Amino acid sequence: MLKRRLPERPLARLMLAAVGGAAAVLCFAPFGLFWLAPPLWGLFFALLCRAQSVRESALTGLAFGLGFYLLGVSWVYVSLSVFGGMPWWLAGPAAFLFCLVMALFPMAAATAFHRWPVQGIVPRALWFAALIVAVDWLKSWIFTGFPWLTLGYSQAPPSPLAAYAPLIGVFGLSLLVALSGALLLCWRVGVPVLLALVAGGVALQQVRWTQPEGEAITVSLVQGNIPQEMKFRPEAFYRTIRRYEELIAAHPAQLTLLPETAVPSFFDRLPPEIPAMLKTLAQRAGGDIVFGTVTGDGDRYFNSAVSLGNAPAQVYSKQHLVPFGEFIPPGFAWFMRYANIPMSAFSRGPATQAPLAVGGRNVAVNICYEDVFGDEIARALPAAGILANLSNTAWFGRSLAQPQHLQIAQMRALETGRPMLRATNTGMTAIIGSDGRIEAALPPFTSDVLQGQVRAYTGLTPYVRWGDWPALGLALACALAAFGLNRRSAAAARSAGGRS
Repeated sequence: MLKRRLPERPLARLMLAAVGGAAAVLCFAPFGLFWLAPPLWGLFFALLCRAQSVRESALTGLAFGLGFYLLGVSWVYVSLSVFGGMPWWLAGPAAFLFCLVMALFPMAAATAFHRWPVQGIVPRALWFAALIVAVDWLKSWIFTGFPWLTLGYSQAPPSPLAAYAPLIGVFGLSLLVALSGALLLCWRVGVPVLLALVAGGVALQQVRWTQPEGEAITVSLVQGNIPQEMKFRPEAFYRTIRRYEELIAAHPAQLTLLPETAVPSFFDRLPPEIPAMLKTLAQRAGGDIVFGTVTGDGDRYFNSAVSLGNAPAQVYSKQHLVPFGEFIPPGFAWFMRYANIPMSAFSRGPATQAPLAVGGRNVAVNICYEDVFGDEIARALPAAGILANLSNTAWFGRSLAQPQHLQIAQMRALETGRPMLRATNTGMTAIIGSDGRIEAALPPFTSDVLQGQVRAYTGLTPYVRWGDWPALGLALACALAAFGLNRRSAAAARSAGGRS
């Protein structure tokens, strides 16, 4: 077994855990080594099995988590220092502290694994998988949630396991990867299980949970590539508007999407000629334009998407805000004095908002970070036939954030059985099919328009019907089975001892 070949010294095992965590980033975009996820989480499992105490197990989880997050979300430093204006001596510790907090989740799983132990490879594998899902789920909502790099995202297409997403969502995929990886310690069990999961995924690829509805519409996804350091400067405002005007005019479509805060001003304070220009361009193409801007309501203001064109004007306001970037958590006003983040005190939009009726279709709009939350995206269904995400990831520069975010969007398309349109400022602007595959994408950090045709879809996937409950139920079943098998094994051992 692998655990017998692990280093004898605890410090060497902790270093191996940190290296394994860092290597696990390769399983995600842009590297896409999805097949590496089961063996790497199998290594994590083996290190926990080898740990001699609760303390060593907890430190193993912490080391794995630090390696994973320090590399995987290194872009946090970029957003704080390069674009947030925070001095390096504060941005560095702040980014490290954030990664340390995130590493507490695998640390908690590792602690529980040794604090409440079970015996035998299969019970241990079941318990390990249940704990991985538990902490992945916890980090999706605690402190408003940061489910970035959830294990299941590593299995976005082309992974054959992606086909399970419409059934059990991203947390269900986390369960499958963790369980199959842990079972690899016993090849006679693990390899057949992994092969069976792959075969099941290939078979599920033939199942169509949703169906296209109506004719395809033409879409234009505008990538302005406005430098973040210029985006909110008053002297750059009209240059930004002219760039978007030229790109829209040259690429007419029934539905045109512009990025988050593409118009970096309060909508009701815009010079009248700007909304009139956008509406005229949309109507000239026989459709609608949806663009990111800021809307106000008394003393509150919102990160919003506004539509203009043939259809009546409509607004969607972002409801799941980013801590520090879009709202200041209580007690952290001092922190924001060291950062230069414009408009960092947004209000939340209503929890339930109707899809926008634009381009002749119902489109469920979400803004930037919101598409990380699968259960929230599903709220707009079945009314919406198309998903659309408006983002500005210029905050993160040339980092892993953009391809990781695109991979997250692939999972949302898979879970809902809906195409996802992404209009971003600097990347990754893309059209994603209802099967989660990227149909077309623009190179990042270019000013261009992605044009294509998209059909709306109808119907509900099992995930949309039941949300994350099936995955959580499976995790609970794994935990109960682990302790049930453990008790049965202990009882059998006592019985055998009594007969002897």
